[in-house]
Amino acid sequence: MTPSAPQVPTQHPYRFPVAARYAGMESSPLKDIFALAALDGVVSFAGGIPDPELFALEDVTAAYDWVLTHQGHRALQYGVSEGEAELREQAARRLSRDLPTDASQIRVTSGSQEGLFVVAQALLEPADVVLVESPTYLAAVQAFSAHGARVIGVDTDDDGVIPEALEQAIRVHHPRMVYLIPTFQNPTGRTMPVARRQMVADVLQRSDVPLIEDDPYGALSFSGSTWAPIAALPGMGARTILLNSMSKLMSPGVRIGWMRAEGPILDTLAVAKAAISMQSSVVDQLTVARYLEVADLDAHVARVSAVYRARRDAMAAAIAPVLPEGAHVTHPEGGMFLWAALGEGYDAQTMLADAVDAGVAYLPGWSFFADHADRSTMRLSFVTHAPAVIETAIGRLGEVIAAHPRR
Repeated sequence: MTPSAPQVPTQHPYRFPVAARYAGMESSPLKDIFALAALDGVVSFAGGIPDPELFALEDVTAAYDWVLTHQGHRALQYGVSEGEAELREQAARRLSRDLPTDASQIRVTSGSQEGLFVVAQALLEPADVVLVESPTYLAAVQAFSAHGARVIGVDTDDDGVIPEALEQAIRVHHPRMVYLIPTFQNPTGRTMPVARRQMVADVLQRSDVPLIEDDPYGALSFSGSTWAPIAALPGMGARTILLNSMSKLMSPGVRIGWMRAEGPILDTLAVAKAAISMQSSVVDQLTVARYLEVADLDAHVARVSAVYRARRDAMAAAIAPVLPEGAHVTHPEGGMFLWAALGEGYDAQTMLADAVDAGVAYLPGWSFFADHADRSTMRLSFVTHAPAVIETAIGRLGEVIAAHPRR
C-alpha cells in the first residue's frame, strides 16, 4: 500500500502591518489600466499606451549599440543621483527652446512618475495640502496622498484650471504647492491658452505658492503649434519644478525623464532621488542622451503625431453620435486622451463590465478626481489602435451606453 501524503495544515498568508497611507490600496487604477489592456478580445482605450509599431526601433537599437560599444564599462556601473552629464545637457538643450536652462538645473528621474514621488518626498509633510485640477492625473494624486498630503481639486473649464477658483482655494486651504498639467492634460486632453497661463502665473506669484508643472505630452501636437510651459513666463522659472519624460516620445519602456528647477531645491531633489532609487539606469540615460544627440526626435514626433491625429479624428467622429443628449466630450489638440462626460444619471463604473463583455474597455473617470468625483465620466485613449478598430469598438460602446439609460 502506498502511504498517503502527509496532510499539510491550511495556512493563511501572514499579514504584514501596512502603513496607514497604503491601507485599502490592494489595487490601484494604474494596475487596473494594464489589466484591461491585457484582456484577450478586448479593444482597450483604458491606458495611454503608445502603439509599439510606431517606435523608432532602429534608432533606439543603434543608440544602445553605440553606448555599449563605446561606453560599456561606464554604462553598466553606478552613476550619480543628479543624472549623467550627457543626458542633462541634452535635456537642457531641449528645454531651452522655451525656457533658458543649464544642465546644472536638471535632475534625472526614472520617468515623470518617479519625478512626482521625488517631489512629494522633498516638499510634503503629512497633512499638507496640494491643489490640483479637477480632474487630474490619478497617479499624481496617489503619489501625494501616499506622503500624507490632502489633495484638493480646483474647478476647471475647457481652458483648464479657473484662476479665480485657484485663488480662492489658495486663500482657504494654504497649500504647500499646486500641481498642473497645462498642455494636452491627462485625463481631459485640454490645453490651457496663453492668456489663461498668465492669469494662473499671476495668482501663484501673488500667493507665493510654488508650481509643480507636468509636461509629458506637450510635444505631441496635432497642429504643429506648441505651448511654452508656465515655467517660462516671467517670474515663474524659479518657483516651478517642471517635469518632462521620454516615455511618450521615445519609449515608455525606457524609464527616463527629468525635472528642471532652480536654486537650493535642486540639492534636496537629488537627496530625495538618492533615497528612493540611488540613480536612474546609467545605460538607459546614456542611450537616451545618444538618441537625442544623433536621431531626429522632432521628425519622429511629427510622424507619430500625424498618426495620433488621424486616430483622434476617428474616435471623435465615432463617439459623437453615440453619446446621450447633453453629454460633453473634449476635442484635444494633441496628446493621447479624449474625455467624455455622459451627464447626470450615468455611472461609467457600473457600465464598464458590460463594455468589457462587449469587447471594449475604457477607464472610468471617477479615479481622476481628488474629491467630488463625476461618475458619469470616462477617459478614452485613442493612440493604441488604428482608425477602423476605433470606429468598430466605439460602436460597441455606444450600444452599451444606450443599454444603460439615465437614472
